[in-house]
Amino acid sequence: MFDQSKSDSKNEPIKSRNIGINSNLPGWRYRVIKPLLIALGTSLVAIASGQEAKAANFTVVASGLESPRGLTFGLDGSLYVAEAGRGGDGACIPSPSIQGAILCYGATGAIAKIDNGTVERLVTGLPSVASLNSVIPDGSDASGPHDIQFDANGTPYVITGLASNPANRDSLLGIDDFGQVLVIDNFNGTASWTQLADLAIYEQENNPDGDLNPGGVNTNPFYMTIQGETAYAIDAGGNDLLSVNLNTGDIEVEAVFPARDVPAPDGSNISMQSVPTSVVIGPDGALYVTELTGFPFPQNGARIYRLDDGNLEIFLDGFTNLIDLAFAPNGDLYILEYATNSTLSGDPTGALIQVKPNGDRTTILSDELINPTALAIAPDNSIYISNQAFLPGEGEILRVQVSTPEPTSLLGLLSITIGAVTTNLKRQKNS
Repeated sequence: MFDQSKSDSKNEPIKSRNIGINSNLPGWRYRVIKPLLIALGTSLVAIASGQEAKAANFTVVASGLESPRGLTFGLDGSLYVAEAGRGGDGACIPSPSIQGAILCYGATGAIAKIDNGTVERLVTGLPSVASLNSVIPDGSDASGPHDIQFDANGTPYVITGLASNPANRDSLLGIDDFGQVLVIDNFNGTASWTQLADLAIYEQENNPDGDLNPGGVNTNPFYMTIQGETAYAIDAGGNDLLSVNLNTGDIEVEAVFPARDVPAPDGSNISMQSVPTSVVIGPDGALYVTELTGFPFPQNGARIYRLDDGNLEIFLDGFTNLIDLAFAPNGDLYILEYATNSTLSGDPTGALIQVKPNGDRTTILSDELINPTALAIAPDNSIYISNQAFLPGEGEILRVQVSTPEPTSLLGLLSITIGAVTTNLKRQKNS
C-alpha cells in the first residue's frame, strides 16, 4: 500500500522488551498511605497525569468493503469512502514494498456512500492495482482511489494512488487514471470522471524531494483536503505536499518532508524516508501532516508536521506509523496509527489517540483496530474509522463514541475517599 522503494533495506525482526517498575516504601509510611493508594487508584492517576479516563463504544456500520481508504462527509450528511479495490488480472507492476510480489490492474476501485448502514457504490470502475500471486494474499496491498473530498459547492474530487515509479504507469500498465486528482462528473449511476491534475507526471518531471530524499522517483498520491479553490494533496511516495488549483489543475509544491538517520535493526544507521500520509486544516488555519515513516518503521518515530505560511515545523512526535488525523469542534485532535507496534513487528493492531489542547494524550481504542487507514468526525462528534483495510472484501467502517466521566464525579470520589482516609488516620492515632 505504501511505497518505501527509495530506501532499499531488508525487513528484519525487531526486538523489544518490557521494563517493570518497582517502588519500595518504608513499612510505616506504606501502612498510612495504603488506603489512599487503593481507594483513589486510577482516578488519581488520571488527574495527576492530566489525562481523563476514557471509555469508547464502537459499532460496525458497514462491512464487506474493498480496501477502504479515505472518509469524508458530504453536504448531504452522508459518509463517503474511497475503496482502493482488489486489482485484477490485467497488466502488472512490481510491488514497491514486498520482494517478489507483483501488483496487477483491474477496474475494481469505487466510491461508496454509507447511509443508515447501507452501502451504495456510486462510482465503480476506477483503477486499482493489487497483489496477484501467493507472496501475499490475492487482492491485497491495493492502490487505487485513496481519498474523496468535496468542495464548497458539493463537487466530488478523488485522488488515486500508484505506489510506483511514474514511468511504470504508462509503460507497464497503460492506465493514466493512476496518480491523479479526478473530478467526478456525477453520481447518477452512469458515473464518469475527468482528469484534473496529473500528480504522477509532476513527480516524474520535477522530483521535488530529490535533494532531501535521494533514491529515485516515486509517486503514491494518498490523501487530500480542500480549502476554497485549492486541494492540498499528499504524495506518500514523493515525500511532499502539493497544492492543486481546482480551476486550472496547476500544481505547486507546498512542502517536502526530509529523510532522517535512524538506527537500523542490525545496529547500523539508515536514512529513513518520511512517507507523509494525510493532511488537514487545523483550527488555526495551518496545515497539519502525519507521517508513516519508512523502513525500519521505528516505534514512537512518527511525527505530525505543521505548515503555516511556508514555515514547516514539528508539531508533535512520539507516535508510530501515523495514517490520519482530524480536529474535533472542541479543539481535541484525534490521531490514527496504522500499526501501533510498528509494521515491522507484523502486528496489525492500530490505535486511535486523542490529544487534548493542553497536550495530554489518551489511547481510546486499539485492540479492535486492524490496520485502520482513515478517520472522519461526524457533526455529532462520533468518529468513523476505515478498519481492516488491507484485505479486500473484509474492510469495514466503525463508528466510535467517546465518553468522558463528569469532572464532578471524580471530585466527588476524591472528597469521599479523603474523608474516609482522614477518619482512618485519626483512629490509628487514638489507638
